[in-house]
Amino acid sequence: MTEPRRAPLREQLRALPDQPGVYIYRDAGDAVLYVGKAKSLRKRVRSYFQAPIRPTDEDDIGEAPGPRIGIEAKVAELVTRIDRLEFVVTSSETEALILEANLVKAHRPPFNIRLRDDKSYPYIAISLDEAYPRVYFTRERHRADRRYFGPFSSASKVRETLNLLGKIFPSRPCEGTEPGRPSGIPCLDYHIKRCLAPCVDYISKAEYRGLIDRTMAFLGGEYRELERELTTEMELAALSQEYERAGVARDRLSAIRHLMQRQWATNEAVGTVDVLGVAVRDDAANVQVLQVRDGVMQDRQSFFLETPGVADPGEVIEGFCLEYYALGLAVPPLVVVPAGSPSVLLSELLSTRRGARVEVRVPERGDKRRLAEFAAKNAEFALDQELRRDERTRSRRREALADLQDALGLDAPPLRIECFDISNLGETYAVGSMVVAEDGANKRDHYRIFALRYDGGPDDFARMNEVLGRRFANLAESDDPSFSSRPGLIVIDGGKGQLSAALAARDASGVGDIPMIGLAKRLEEVFLPGQSHPVILPERSAGLRLLQQVRDEAHRFALRHHRKRRGTGMTASDFDQLPGVGPKRRQAIIRHFGAPERVLEASAEELAAVPGLPGKVARDIYDRLHKTGGATVAKWN
Repeated sequence: MTEPRRAPLREQLRALPDQPGVYIYRDAGDAVLYVGKAKSLRKRVRSYFQAPIRPTDEDDIGEAPGPRIGIEAKVAELVTRIDRLEFVVTSSETEALILEANLVKAHRPPFNIRLRDDKSYPYIAISLDEAYPRVYFTRERHRADRRYFGPFSSASKVRETLNLLGKIFPSRPCEGTEPGRPSGIPCLDYHIKRCLAPCVDYISKAEYRGLIDRTMAFLGGEYRELERELTTEMELAALSQEYERAGVARDRLSAIRHLMQRQWATNEAVGTVDVLGVAVRDDAANVQVLQVRDGVMQDRQSFFLETPGVADPGEVIEGFCLEYYALGLAVPPLVVVPAGSPSVLLSELLSTRRGARVEVRVPERGDKRRLAEFAAKNAEFALDQELRRDERTRSRRREALADLQDALGLDAPPLRIECFDISNLGETYAVGSMVVAEDGANKRDHYRIFALRYDGGPDDFARMNEVLGRRFANLAESDDPSFSSRPGLIVIDGGKGQLSAALAARDASGVGDIPMIGLAKRLEEVFLPGQSHPVILPERSAGLRLLQQVRDEAHRFALRHHRKRRGTGMTASDFDQLPGVGPKRRQAIIRHFGAPERVLEASAEELAAVPGLPGKVARDIYDRLHKTGGATVAKWN
């Protein structure tokens, strides 16, 4: 960081109060890099900029941009990118923790501890807004009229649970707000005892709702209460000689007891608790959550976290709890954490989220200590397996890049590969896609779509030339890192024709030194510039697999956006194309005239009389309508 940019930061550091609060680091582009909380903002924030060898020099925030003594490399990288800081003073450290959690969720800073793919964790949902609720798999939890259970660490666990529920408490699997089919007869699920056919009134609404209530109790871990309830129902039905109903209760009771025996049962005195174990290594961590409900270990969830520059397990547990219990919908009354975790702070935070007191403590003896040790061992094992798997993946990618360097005669391994494809329907809705792989892995935030301007007919060569010309035009001057990054290899989806069109665009842009190849799908032939015969890579080579991966990804991405554009184009009305007319003005015009035909008959003065419609827009609309004529009306309706 240069001296002029350091000066304002020094002033901000001098102004920091010795009070609890939250601090936010931003880069030169105003993006949030890191959000943290502190008991003392002055001490905590200044510690980032002071080398341990000079702890008393409070006003020296350091001049060297590289890593410094005693500071982790990731923290050093963070410091060099900080352009300015913001802070919010709070009344307590607990309040700061809650505010930090909200800001991390809002901004997703790259240097904060983060759950991997936390936006897509699966849940089980129950549609309580419907007369006959459904129990189904989902990755969304935004509807207030639905009951959600989760998050789960894997989709397979959700489907396994749903399969078990279908046997114990069969609810309707059919979609829609009402059960049944147009035929009015029960479906196959009824005959295989996976549904009780509410569509033909084989079960009353009250009985069905009781089934859903038991499903929610089961998912909530109320095994003991459910066991007692089913036992009572079975005995009462037997006394009343309702043997069929008693048999159903017996079968459900047997299934629940079998499940409890399969799980690791501790004892009923353990109660309902989450036991957390953590393992930290490099910039990664794993947290195991043992969910014990009514003394039965209901499930074991495994979560991987990105922990840039964080080695303290207590800090990792704090960051995990902020994320996990924001995603989770049920906070237990007791959470067991490893030693060194901020128990008091977490207790206050989780109590706020639960709406009742939550005890957070480190176990010292007994079953809870045994569970904590089990969770820690599983976290170590899971993290070790994940790191080994990541290393194997990185090794395969390095092999693929080296393979491509040798096979294509490149000066260096192609660390950044860009692949381009065209998707269209004849002359219409053509789009070009650009997908990026860096170090052999997809870099989705650098994917781009080009809405093609060429309208000279279905000419893929001309369209490829346009896409590459627009991409190279942005290489030197764009602020977009997707365009300003220089590729080590460009892959064109196609044969000699597409490659020639792309080469012409490359050479015209003055970047003829960027390597470029074409990959023809029929025989997976690789075409090189200036060579009449293709290169055939070995079928099982790592390099060919990487080329196929980026080519297929480019095709998928182009096709997805072509279909989206085609769908929008086929359903859009000509009214949507009128200059200066959005949804509100469209409603105002139709409300004023009453029918599209009357809009066509209106004069420019009558259009200008529409409330909220500027005179210039009214004149533009009049000119446009008189060019298109009555053909517009049919598409307005």
